[in-house]
Amino acid sequence: MTAEQLFYDKKTGFDRLTDSDKHAIQTYAEGYKRFLDEAKTERDAVREIVRMAEAKGFRAWTRDGGVKPGDRLYQVNRGKGITLAVIGTESLRHGVHLTAAHLDAPRIDIRTVPLYEDNGMAFFKTHYYGGIKKYQWTAIPLELRGVVCVCENGQVKTVPVRVGDQLDDPKFVITDLLPHLASEQMTKKATDIIKGEGMNILIGSAPSETVDEKCADKIKLAVMEHLNRAYGMTEADFLSAELCCVPAFKACDIGFDRSLVGAYGHDDRVCSYPAATALIDLQTTPAHTCVCLLVDKEEIGSDGVTGMQSRAFDTFIDDLCRAEDVLTGECLENSVCLSADVCNAFDPNFPEVSEKRNDARINCGFALVKYTGSRGKAGTNDAPAELMARIRCILDKAGVIWQTGQLGRVDQGGGGTVAMYLANRNVDTVDAGVPVLSMHSPFELIAKLDLYMAYKGFAAFYQD
Repeated sequence: MTAEQLFYDKKTGFDRLTDSDKHAIQTYAEGYKRFLDEAKTERDAVREIVRMAEAKGFRAWTRDGGVKPGDRLYQVNRGKGITLAVIGTESLRHGVHLTAAHLDAPRIDIRTVPLYEDNGMAFFKTHYYGGIKKYQWTAIPLELRGVVCVCENGQVKTVPVRVGDQLDDPKFVITDLLPHLASEQMTKKATDIIKGEGMNILIGSAPSETVDEKCADKIKLAVMEHLNRAYGMTEADFLSAELCCVPAFKACDIGFDRSLVGAYGHDDRVCSYPAATALIDLQTTPAHTCVCLLVDKEEIGSDGVTGMQSRAFDTFIDDLCRAEDVLTGECLENSVCLSADVCNAFDPNFPEVSEKRNDARINCGFALVKYTGSRGKAGTNDAPAELMARIRCILDKAGVIWQTGQLGRVDQGGGGTVAMYLANRNVDTVDAGVPVLSMHSPFELIAKLDLYMAYKGFAAFYQD
């Protein structure tokens, strides 16, 4: 055998693309960019996925209804997570083909008592969500998104809030020091350049025209007057609100060749979108029941009722199994899962943190990651060799361009995914996703080729 046959090397996928792939890559990326602009929070993402699913014949699942092969179902978890399923021809005792990804992304959350006035300006107090470099979030335009739950005639009314995504909308910002006065700031560690308590969002500076001699905070009053007119809010309603600021950037092509997409929120919508659309686009009834699980809270530990550690997924599987008179444990032990999350892409500007042989590269395709974790593989699901071989065979058979990945050099840092929480349920699980540059920044980068190969990979997995 030749060296080419015996050696393994990460090669660019461009040399292996078919003509149909080249056209499909660009078309699919345009749909993905539209999704990113719409789905900047997990609530927005769920609404958009429901819209896409219903357009392809999916219906909301109710546990009092039966199931039959070909049924296309979805269930929303508290507006911030969603499970999609296509019922297969085989019994659930043979397991499901599961993909699991997360819809949340790092952002700036608005606190429960956020509004204050100081020296002629009004601000929101914040608490950042997820692992970020705080200094990256200053001096950039921000959108405000979320919901406010108000009490109206004794009833709870949920009011959507969305300001900053339209061209003529106002934007918001966290200010930073000018270089001329930043000599002390620039000597600090990067973690201390901007303090969490200093990430206050500037929201206004004009005073109210209302005559109220008892009110000293006229700018704060002007902000509350606007919020009351627009959303029926009083200041107490911040206590029952979920508001956040996200970058006010539109997803766009990067490079003269338009081979990359730059946007906020690739982690992990670059995996959740292809995992969901590959299932939504299924044309035939699969042999195994296929499930796409999209959750919240991964960036802060997967806790809570909408996180991967909740019982929401177990309840959904319990309901499906009960409808077929199958034991849930039997279903899970025969299931297989692709934990769909991103990995780092090798960056030539920072080669010292990566290991070229094992880190994923852009344009080399869908990335299989046997283990993540840190400090001697702590906090990871280390996929068994048999499962790795099984997924390799599926991808090769379907002509998917794929590669291997990891999370940087040993002892450099590391991280985790939802994979271990699925594996803890006795489900064979392996991480698989898309390499990302500038991960967790307000403006991340992915390759269109890798995005499309993730879509093809998930589709092949569902159909196996």
